[in-house]
Amino acid sequence: MPAPRKYPLELRERAVRMYRTAEPKPVIRRMAEELGVHHEALRGWIRQAEADAGERDDLLTSDERAELAALRKENTQLKRSNEILRTASAFFAAQLDPTRPR
Repeated sequence: MPAPRKYPLELRERAVRMYRTAEPKPVIRRMAEELGVHHEALRGWIRQAEADAGERDDLLTSDERAELAALRKENTQLKRSNEILRTASAFFAAQLDPTRPR
């Protein structure tokens, strides 16, 4: 289970929206102090919002991140299943042929 979020999603969305609509672009550190959040958290939120909007090619979108996490979880489960099947196969092979050396 993931750790609880330190900042509510509403605050995150509002902060990103404030930054994206402000002209000229405010200094992230100053804006973070005004909102009471850590400046690196705000910078990360802004970068992720830009990736989700298709403005950045160097980051995965939120949907891609969720899909990647699901695929990694499935991969882990499949590896575990394969190991169980491999062990069971060896066990039953030994049961069927008792003359086979172990």
